[in-house]
Amino acid sequence: MTIRLLAIGKTDSQSLQELISEYENRLKHYVKFELEIVPDLKNTKNLSETEQKVLEGQLILKKLNTSDVLILLDENGKQHSSIDFANYLQKKMNSGIKQLVFVIGGPYGFSDEVYQRAQGKISLSKMTFSHQMVRLFVVEQVYRAFTILRNEPYHHR
Repeated sequence: MTIRLLAIGKTDSQSLQELISEYENRLKHYVKFELEIVPDLKNTKNLSETEQKVLEGQLILKKLNTSDVLILLDENGKQHSSIDFANYLQKKMNSGIKQLVFVIGGPYGFSDEVYQRAQGKISLSKMTFSHQMVRLFVVEQVYRAFTILRNEPYHHR
């Protein structure tokens, strides 16, 4: 199985990007993992929130294959402990899907079309984090999940 993380807009912080890259490299030992950046929309000040969500949604949907399982990182999604998330990933792998795609949307969330295409929603917290921080948290939690599944000590450090 391949795990892909789609995110709107590039990471401005070099420090954050270095940490994200570190966990991406660690993940290579467990699973094929890809982080793909969907470019920011231009001239968003001329767009309503809804228009921005629709345009970002079109960009997201273009990146998907019909067989992809799409999971949205959404404030109204299901919250998991790290161990529950590891078990969630194990079930996805056991189901034989080719590609599991997590998506971090833009500042206003997702369009109705993206919600309709999604097979699930996950929330990292009731708190709100910057989209750039969420990338790091997702990559770290995916890495943590694989160390949990392999009974490696990382989870309890």
